[in-house]
Formats: sequence, structure tokens, C-alpha cells
Amino acid sequence: MSISVIIPAYKAAQTIERALASVAAQTLKPIEVIVVDDGSQDGTYEAAQAFKENLQGVHLRVFSQENLGAGAARNRAIKESAGDWLAFLDADDEWLPDKLAISMKAIEGRNLTLHAHNYISIKDAEEEPVDCAARYRAVPNPYVGLYRKGFLATSTIVAKRDAIISAGGFDETLATAQDFDLWLKVLKEKDVTFCVDPDFLTRYHVTSGSITSHTRRRLDCSLRIAKRHAPGRSDLRYRILAVHYEAINASLALGQPFKALGYLLVLPGRWLAA
Repeated sequence: MSISVIIPAYKAAQTIERALASVAAQTLKPIEVIVVDDGSQDGTYEAAQAFKENLQGVHLRVFSQENLGAGAARNRAIKESAGDWLAFLDADDEWLPDKLAISMKAIEGRNLTLHAHNYISIKDAEEEPVDCAARYRAVPNPYVGLYRKGFLATSTIVAKRDAIISAGGFDETLATAQDFDLWLKVLKEKDVTFCVDPDFLTRYHVTSGSITSHTRRRLDCSLRIAKRHAPGRSDLRYRILAVHYEAINASLALGQPFKALGYLLVLPGRWLAA
């Protein structure tokens, strides 16, 4: 059960060493780590290359490309990968040492196509446990529950490479939420099995420049994905409400009440159109 670690990196010179160090510390070693520098100009490529001798025997390959987005960077890494399984890790996140061992044990024991787990969110030195497994267990149909509430965190996921390839990889036309779109594409197949376990095995670092901080862009992409994968009309309407609620709260948190009001005003028309 060979594993390739997929790391897209953009302006990650200050965090890529932490991510790679967490791979080196795994009790179950992957066969390789593939880092794709997505057009950074801060020394990300050089910082990744400099860690080669510290990976405890794990083969590291670093590629660079023009700035095409996280989806394109992940697709490039997948194309270059040799493992039967792909473990996704963002360049500003890190794994606990038993992450791969626990994920692969679950995959082998339950014949899964995709495995995920809980994570610890870290913002301004404050740590908050995020219980994705509870949302997974709370619904009778995990796929519909995933569509409605989005409980898969990319840096927790290990998935079968063939399933990712068959689904077409990441949609590079989506500026954000490409990962959510891909998991929905993969998991809609009837013979695909997945699970979200309660172990906290990933530390997710929230930064001001992270891709999830772009509220308007994230809302637009989320609406495209919602229409693309809706299991039913009621699910689509639920998802439209959810993504607008997220955008309104994000705007208020950023001190942008007029933007929040704008999202609120367009919501009824979009909900009715669904």
C-alpha cells in the first residue's frame, strides 16, 4: 500500500519545513513527497529543496510552475506521483506522527476508498478541536451529509489514486473549494466507500492570507459546486442557505457589514431560483 504525499505550495517559505518535518516524523513512511511550488517568489522552492536530507529516507521531489492555483498544483503532483494512495497535506498544515499509520489501518481494515478524520484548528495561537466525525455520523446518508455540511478537511485525507484519476482530478477553473468539488465527484460513485474517524491527527493553521479567507470568491465557487452536485432540490436550497450564511458571518467577522448585507439581500432570489 504505497503512499505519495501531495503538497501544493504558494508563498510557503515560512511553513513548508514544518509540513515536511511532520511527514518525516510519520511512524508509517510514504514512498515519496511531491511538492509543487505554484509560482511563489518568496523562496518556497528553495526552502522545500533544502529539506531533502531531513526526510528520514523518504524521497522528495519538488517542482515549480507558474501561478495556476492550488487545484493545478495538486493535479501536477498527482500526475508525477507513483503511489497507489495519495495523502493530501497543505504547505501550512502538519500531521501528528501516527496520521498515516492510523489512516492506512482504517483503509485496509474496512476496504475504504477514502479516509479522513478530525483536526485541530489553530488561529492566533488558539487551538480548537474540529469534530468532523460527529457530522459524518449524524446523517443517514453520508454523501448527502457531505454535500450539505462539507465535513472533509483536505489535509486529513488519504484516497485511492485510481479513484482520484477516474474523477478527473481537481477542477482548475475553480479558484477555491476545488477540493470539496473533487470529494463530491469521487464519493458519488456507488462502489466508493469512505469514513471520517474521530482521531485528531492534523493541525490546520489558519492564516490571514489563506485561500478560505477570500469570502466573495469562495461564495461564487461554492454556488457553482452546489448546482453541479445537488442530490435533490431540497439539498440545493439547504446548501445555498449554508454558503450564504458562511459568507455573511465571514464578512461580519472581517468588519464588513455592508458586504454582509449584500449577501443577505441576494439570498432570497437565489434560493427561489433553485
